[in-house]
Amino acid sequence: MSQHQLAESRRYNPQAIANYYKKRPWLAVWRTLTVIWMFAGFIFGLKLDEWWGQAEEHKLRRACQLREILTHLGPTFIKVGQALSTRPDLVRKDFLEELVKLQDQLPPFDTAIAFKIIETELNRPIKEAYASISPQPVAAASLGQVYRARLKTGEEVAVKVQRPNLLPVLTLDLYLMRWAASWLAPWLPLNLGHDLTLIVDEFGTKLFEEIDYLNEGRNAEKFAANFRDNPEVKVPVIYWRYSSHRVLTLEWIYGLKLTDTEQIEKQGLNSDAIIRIGVTSGLQQLLEHGFFHADPHPGNLFAIPPQCPVDGERQPTKWVQGGQMAYIDFGMMDQLEQETKETLVDAVVHLINKDYEHLAEDFVKLGFLTPETDINPIVPALEAVLGDVMGESVRDFNFKTITDRFSELMYDYPFRVPAKFALIIRSLVTQEGLALSINPNFKIVEVAYPYVARRLLTGETPQLRRRLIEVLFKDGRFQWQRLENLIAIARTDDSFDLFPTAQLGLQYLLSDEGQFLRRQLILALTEDDRLHTEEVQRLWNLIKNEIKPAQIFNAALGALAEFSTLPSVDALAAFSGRKTL
Repeated sequence: MSQHQLAESRRYNPQAIANYYKKRPWLAVWRTLTVIWMFAGFIFGLKLDEWWGQAEEHKLRRACQLREILTHLGPTFIKVGQALSTRPDLVRKDFLEELVKLQDQLPPFDTAIAFKIIETELNRPIKEAYASISPQPVAAASLGQVYRARLKTGEEVAVKVQRPNLLPVLTLDLYLMRWAASWLAPWLPLNLGHDLTLIVDEFGTKLFEEIDYLNEGRNAEKFAANFRDNPEVKVPVIYWRYSSHRVLTLEWIYGLKLTDTEQIEKQGLNSDAIIRIGVTSGLQQLLEHGFFHADPHPGNLFAIPPQCPVDGERQPTKWVQGGQMAYIDFGMMDQLEQETKETLVDAVVHLINKDYEHLAEDFVKLGFLTPETDINPIVPALEAVLGDVMGESVRDFNFKTITDRFSELMYDYPFRVPAKFALIIRSLVTQEGLALSINPNFKIVEVAYPYVARRLLTGETPQLRRRLIEVLFKDGRFQWQRLENLIAIARTDDSFDLFPTAQLGLQYLLSDEGQFLRRQLILALTEDDRLHTEEVQRLWNLIKNEIKPAQIFNAALGALAEFSTLPSVDALAAFSGRKTL
């Protein structure tokens, strides 16, 4: 198979790639020697600086050298550098500042070549496609570069053009990575539970999807549809008449890089508010939509100020109090099944409630443990490793701590990382790393857990309502403290309105689906042969300032109206549970 045939297939095929390079071993050998030589020189330089006591003096020089090495080695290594650039907890500050430049400060390729690609892909001259286009790219990334242009119809757009000869570099690196994974895995201190090459294949599949710009355009429209009712999230419009597999024309976004905190503050935006939008929208992608952005580094996220320029002047536009955040670059996306989304909610709740037996069962459902695994010895291990992960309060939680602690279990127990979850973990730690780079004191769980609590309390699907019941009951007994905790934590989110939640709860209690909960509440209120008035009083003190008696009365009337077609005796029996229990 030729490179042209590989390109035409537009899908990652590890066997076809292997067959191609097995017939051209000199390419693989030369690339391997190049990678080893460049990194060996870098490591030797670091050691030499230590020996001569010049590490501090040469640190900026070495950071620049690492960036240049990754840039020279091309897209695959640049993406590794981009991921590291969002982890201030893993990378020294001097190296971090250089790696950040890999997000959108890469060397561009020649504009004449870019314009030729545009004309070939769109099958028309540049002047026929665009009224104007910048003579030089405004940004250059690992896979392509962007020009600012204006359509004949007046819309200002970004024109994304793929780098030439991209496929040979990507396929060769993927071939070498896969070869290294198959040969080195037995010698590495890893316990993945499956072939390491599956992780390389998952990366390769996503990389091939990312270099198909038509696929990226479809992803952008699907992402926009998911957030159509969320004014805080902005997604650029795709102009299909001016797009192809290697050229993408999309709406120009007037935004600020999330790491440019000084400009964000000058524009009247609050950095923490923007982080909150990012964290909440990320959780929505994973737990609601199931379709998530797997590459949320700072080059792909922008804060939108309250006014945007139109024809060179600042003009008011639609504005959301607190700010907006724009997503771009939808090449690396993934989809979660409904059951996986629900199990992820379970796992978060079980972790925070320290319910390690059910957490172990969640790991089985998610594929981290095989179904035949005996979880009995794993439960105490989870408790020992994760028991103090919250610290003194839920606010001390962070994903980095979880991944570090979880890695300790990988060596002693048959845990594995499913290939799909490699992207999810990368997305979560990248978002947390980005939040920490903007505000080192930001606690991601202060946004994340209120969101999960709110999702459980509103329970807009039968599955979520059932999970709320599972959270509130343990060994058949109602957990008053857990309900108090859920309400208290959910209320820390300013957007959470308790009264509609109470309405939903009342409607649920009166429905056929709420039969079990009606019975359990009655049993809970009279448990141990006493009325639990103290618990009810604590709950009332928690919510009384937000819910007035008149509101409760009106909500009750509205809920009962749904049952007005029933005879009054049957309706009362349904409410008390006598008819059905």
